[in-house]
Amino acid sequence: MTHLPHPTAACPIDRKRPATRAATVAACLFWCALPGQAEPQAPKPGPELRYDFTSRPAAGTIPVQARAGKDIPLYDAATGYGFVGETAAVPARPVHTASIRHTAAGYVITEPALDPNAGTDHYNNFGMAFRIKAGPGAYAIHVNTTSDAADTTVAVTGMQANRLSQPVFWDAAGRLPNKTMMVAQGRDWTYRYVNGRGFIDIEIEPKKAGVPVGLSEIVLRPIPPQTRPAGVLPAIYTLGDSTVKSYTFDEAPMSGWGQVIGQLFDATKVRVVNYSMGGRSFRNAYAEGRLNDLLLTGYVGDVVMIQFGHNDESLDETRRFGRGATESMYEEMIREVYVPAIRARGMVPVFVTPMSRVNGAQKPGQPYVNSFDKRRFPDLMRKLGTELDVPVVDLNARSVEYYNAAGRQSITAMVMSIEAGETPGKTNDGSYANGHPANKIDGTHFKEALAKQYARMVVTELARLAGDGKPGDQVAGRMVAQLRPEVRRAIAANDWSPVYPEIAADTTDGDGAYYRNQIEKLLQLGALHKDAQGRFHPEAPMRTREFCEALASLVHLPAGPLSRYADGPLSREVMGVILDDAYHATFAARPAYMTDYNGKTILPGSPGYDPNQDTGARGAMYYPLVRWTQLLDAGDASPVYADKLHDAYELGLIRSEAGIARGRMINGRLLEPRAGVTRAKAAKALYFMWVLAQGPKEENQQR
Repeated sequence: MTHLPHPTAACPIDRKRPATRAATVAACLFWCALPGQAEPQAPKPGPELRYDFTSRPAAGTIPVQARAGKDIPLYDAATGYGFVGETAAVPARPVHTASIRHTAAGYVITEPALDPNAGTDHYNNFGMAFRIKAGPGAYAIHVNTTSDAADTTVAVTGMQANRLSQPVFWDAAGRLPNKTMMVAQGRDWTYRYVNGRGFIDIEIEPKKAGVPVGLSEIVLRPIPPQTRPAGVLPAIYTLGDSTVKSYTFDEAPMSGWGQVIGQLFDATKVRVVNYSMGGRSFRNAYAEGRLNDLLLTGYVGDVVMIQFGHNDESLDETRRFGRGATESMYEEMIREVYVPAIRARGMVPVFVTPMSRVNGAQKPGQPYVNSFDKRRFPDLMRKLGTELDVPVVDLNARSVEYYNAAGRQSITAMVMSIEAGETPGKTNDGSYANGHPANKIDGTHFKEALAKQYARMVVTELARLAGDGKPGDQVAGRMVAQLRPEVRRAIAANDWSPVYPEIAADTTDGDGAYYRNQIEKLLQLGALHKDAQGRFHPEAPMRTREFCEALASLVHLPAGPLSRYADGPLSREVMGVILDDAYHATFAARPAYMTDYNGKTILPGSPGYDPNQDTGARGAMYYPLVRWTQLLDAGDASPVYADKLHDAYELGLIRSEAGIARGRMINGRLLEPRAGVTRAKAAKALYFMWVLAQGPKEENQQR
């Protein structure tokens, strides 16, 4: 039997021992182009391999034939191919070998029954798996089956086949399409795959009981890493979960640090591309093809910053396509899948330990502690970073330090502690407008004010690593050199006011921090302003003229419609009337926040479903839960304002501020029409209107 040579790894690493950065740089410099060095050349790919399973193998192919005394060829490392009894999926999936039979068309298997869990994330229809010895690197894979695509599921090394063929976007705003979809037509299956292990499994699984499925041919064609074309900037890719994700306006005020960190880098030197999404872990970001598409998109020398851990804590680690992982599974995904695959593409891994979750029920005076007390994923990531010479940004440790320094009031204000009237955004379960449908303070997710602080911690950690002088820290040094000059100065001086001028001196702690997120956004947009001492004065009365001018700028109205209101301290009834005027001047029809998300639930499997936003509640309403006629003091409104105030209330533009609470879906029964409006409460109402005026599916960019 003639055996063609097997493809080698895309980078000369000894797979028998951990790949160190020092060994890597010595053996293959294209992993990281250091400052002052030219981009190294990508290695040439190995030969194309063709495996023929038929009884009459074609010339130039590797014939897969039964060995002496055996019905089928089982995997043998010496020959580099063969059928296996379980796949390399995490966790491993058992498949059948004893019932595989050879026919003239190829090797086939017939399963008499299918798993009753089919259609869920935990099923196994068994079938067969053929393993090919193949080093880390990218491959164009072509599989010819003995059975039609309607009867056959083809997958590679534990990936989720039904996710690979979907024309999905990797981000919420639809800016990052999946460019590496699986194609299955008739008996042909093709996919471009980046391998991290020393082999590839081709899995053939039946869709129907009693129907034989099998293999006729497999072709592997190595794909070289992509050298960056002239004129294309280097990239930093962020890959993580909902705490890194880029959000759209309909999810406001939720944010991720991957959404805002790009503002800290010099856009003339580097691109920042966020591949993160809620509900993702090391396991399912790989299984759905997210990592794969990123690696086939990036160029030699690009950086991949990875943060997973929160969804890896899920207790579904035994499920085929679950999110959760044991510590050994977490390590396997890093060591055997992610790091070698990234490096085989000439790209550079950087670890970010997941920030600690905030305890939403934190008691006054109680210190914050690391939430990873059972599965210690941050500790494991630190350990593997040292062993594999991957830079580790320790966001986990820095987050706990920051929580305790900032204090409970400030941190609670910046996580998803939603009260009625704070945002028209939504969860899977409907609207946030009446408070958080889960009736809790969500300490896993957070607002933009905290996302910016995490981004600050990340780049500050990169600067610390760059100053340590270790070999791996050359990567951090290159990234720090790509920061905006004012960011590098802020790190050196520990003074971030030039970078974040929207942070007011009197809204970062204590009672003044209650609406910190709204205040910072309005200051950033230039709608409201600080005094000469950098203070916002959140408890001071809001002036009517300032409110009108701010509102007009936020919803892009000319001054005319709101100019008729006399200046003076703003009352709640006047604020309601102004909001009503602005609403009718801005919207020809009710926006989607009021209609599409009103009392509607996005169920698992539906477009737009985000498991990390599934509270278990159903049908949360946008419109006030307490009707106008149920208010106890609606009659106290001035007659001249009563009709418009009523309309503003029914539209949900103004709500009760009495009897509401953070983390509760609850409305009060007192409207307090004659009460004055503080600057903080005005910021809350203005932020609500600003979000209402945005396209729901537009990315909520820092502006």
